[in-house]
Amino acid sequence: MKGAEPKVTVDLARDLGLTAEEYDRIVTRLGREPTWTELGLFSALWSEHCAYKHSRVYLGRLPTRGPRVLQGPGENAGAIDIGDGWAVVFKMESHNHPSFIEPFQGAATGVGGILRDIFTMGARPIAILDSLRFGDPGEAKTRHLVNGVVSGISWYGNCFGCPTVGGEIAFAPEYAGNPLVNVMCVGLVRADRLFRARAEGVGNPVFYVGNKT
Repeated sequence: MKGAEPKVTVDLARDLGLTAEEYDRIVTRLGREPTWTELGLFSALWSEHCAYKHSRVYLGRLPTRGPRVLQGPGENAGAIDIGDGWAVVFKMESHNHPSFIEPFQGAATGVGGILRDIFTMGARPIAILDSLRFGDPGEAKTRHLVNGVVSGISWYGNCFGCPTVGGEIAFAPEYAGNPLVNVMCVGLVRADRLFRARAEGVGNPVFYVGNKT
């Protein structure tokens, strides 16, 4: 028997991480109250992890253009000309909540994601760095998170042959239950061999891979 879905209210939206303002925006866009499933989809897609809704305003203030900037926002990673025909490609990403749920795998897959973004630009990953924040180190849960996250970062990098060359860690009560797990990867590539996600031009082949949809 199909279970009854919970009644959709602004309080339920808050429980899913949405604000009252965001809930009102959903109602306005749909022209009606969302279903429970729709509310869950909005809560995922409008989360900080997917939409950077809180940090985007600050990220937008950072400089992204310059004579040595080969690639700014909009691609898998950024790229800077360092001279002699070489470029440094870099990417930083957070994997906060996944690392709280499963610290080893959450941190490891965070590293895997940025390694992917580097080598898909045509660069060879050469270094990993991390910036970590946790709650009270005297608590068993915090120690569990630290051990798992640090192990996951180093394990994935070692499997890939890319060393973790530096990092930082700090503890504060505000991060209890909400650790910050930021990882960065740096790669090296010839500047004229950068690959970009977008390709255009007459005569380019198109490959369709996978099952029919």
